[in-house]
Amino acid sequence: MRILILASIFTFGGALSAMADDIIKVQTDKSVVEALDALEAAVGNAGATVFARVDHAAGAEKVGTPIPANQVLIFGNPALGTPAMQIDPRAGLFLPLKVQAYEDSDGQVWLAYEDPKETMDELDDVEKSPVIEKMRGALAKLTAAAAG
Repeated sequence: MRILILASIFTFGGALSAMADDIIKVQTDKSVVEALDALEAAVGNAGATVFARVDHAAGAEKVGTPIPANQVLIFGNPALGTPAMQIDPRAGLFLPLKVQAYEDSDGQVWLAYEDPKETMDELDDVEKSPVIEKMRGALAKLTAAAAG
């Protein structure tokens, strides 16, 4: 039984470590609201569409379980997403793109997103497509603009 528990811990711990490598974090001196407002403006200026803004902290407050500021912006650009879905329709499971702005336990605000190359790694033809590098570049530029 001990071996099974230890094996589970090592397996789960390795999965958490691997998941952490898939998340790209960009530090900002802005508040969560300011950072996501700046991201939303950058997304609009880039010609992409904002589909939703989710305020996790507001939701947590409604159930009496407050958490630090935490919001997610969901957005996309058919010029990037459509080619990925033409290669493999399952790419739609990972689109549109998302960026989270959150305050950590030290009060530091971060913008975070999943690396599309890692997110779509099960879709070999998509992962190897130039569209993934375009998505990665867009996310890096947008979050840098929002953080600055």
